[in-house]
Amino acid sequence: MLASRVVCVVAAGTWAGGSAAREPVATGGWSVETVPATTGSLAPAPRPPGQSVPTVAPTPQAPPVSVPQFGAKRERDRSSAKMNTHSLAPVVFADLTGWADDDHLAALKAFLASCPLVIAGKAGRASGPDVDLLPAACSAALALQKPTKVSARAFFEQHFQPHRIVHQGSDGLLTGYYEPVIEGSRTREGRFQSPLFKRPADLVTIVPETRGAAPGSLTHARRTAAGLVPFATRAEIDAGALAGQNLEILYLTDPVEKFFLQIQGSGQIRLTDGTSVRVQYDGKNGHPYTSIGRYLIDKGLLAADKMSMGALGRWLKSDLERARAIMNQNASYVFFREMPPDASGPLGAIQVPLVAGRSLAIDPGVHRLGRLVYVSAPSLTPNGHKVPFNRLMVAHDVGSAIKGPERGDIYFGSGETAERQAGTVRHPGNLFVLIAKEPGGASDAAPATTKGSPSHGPRGR
Repeated sequence: MLASRVVCVVAAGTWAGGSAAREPVATGGWSVETVPATTGSLAPAPRPPGQSVPTVAPTPQAPPVSVPQFGAKRERDRSSAKMNTHSLAPVVFADLTGWADDDHLAALKAFLASCPLVIAGKAGRASGPDVDLLPAACSAALALQKPTKVSARAFFEQHFQPHRIVHQGSDGLLTGYYEPVIEGSRTREGRFQSPLFKRPADLVTIVPETRGAAPGSLTHARRTAAGLVPFATRAEIDAGALAGQNLEILYLTDPVEKFFLQIQGSGQIRLTDGTSVRVQYDGKNGHPYTSIGRYLIDKGLLAADKMSMGALGRWLKSDLERARAIMNQNASYVFFREMPPDASGPLGAIQVPLVAGRSLAIDPGVHRLGRLVYVSAPSLTPNGHKVPFNRLMVAHDVGSAIKGPERGDIYFGSGETAERQAGTVRHPGNLFVLIAKEPGGASDAAPATTKGSPSHGPRGR
């Protein structure tokens, strides 16, 4: 979703009732140093202790949210850069658990989808030690003739070197997101009273979704005759700040459905006439994202070990007035556009259709969009299968709660099945980035050790 997410994440700032807050925009800059290959194990993240759910009293209207003015202070930028500093340690493909058993042809097809944008310099900020080499690898991939599973694997092993991410942060964390399918109407009638708004004409993007924004800074603003000012908050918009501007494109059944759709960032809307349309993220009001799931846990209104997207949805829908006050804790507000009738699926930040099980949302302040990432999560077994999730994926998307070098959000597809799958994911995992090699460079068996830092040059678009 920019398609946005579903998870039971209770780490600070990650649960918003959707797949880890798919509202797109991530943070930070990064520097990287390649170090000698090492191996390591990942211990599962500790689970917060359970607690019973207390009796819930009506929650008062949230107080106005204090937001910083435009731009981050230099000290904050330095802090963010320090937080995201990490190293890349070269490993061999044999070190990747399950590598030989993956469907490399499926991974290649997902990689090829974004290659034209990588080559054209339109996949966001080019960064990493292979700034010029990744487009070359993409060109080689596009030149493959009738690739097979065998030749696809050979291609990856010939053109890329896997690297383990070394960092001082917490263990890697994986969550999931999906494209919801919900009911709607083109007119306000009956139970369809909650409007979806298109992007206002005076909304200005300050920080593109494909780049990292400093923590807490505004990413969008409102243009006025006097200059840029903060856009209306969620509470102000729901109170009528955009009334009379003819921005309504569709109407949903209730504000909770709309809130979850904004979290995911895209969705299919089944209309009252029997047709369906897709809606896609088209900007946000620019205020920092706040996890209401985390808020409810901190206030003792929902127990951490009971938190899930379903539990949050039921809690909110049981009292819509109380729900509005809680949802207003998240000042961020997403706008949508209607997709063409022939749209094959939701678009990621890289502006290609997301591929279920192969598209990954990452922190663009750390990783380059279009990059190959091998995800290893031994405790994650989707669909009830006993086979652990070990899969080569492509960084197609971003998310406002997806922050850090080893944080990933897995796209599971559309509809109820995908919702159930995504909603169960909150698992420790390792991300291995595949760095494009010089043609004829060091072999997989003996990776070269180099030092350097990524380019922070201008974006391609």
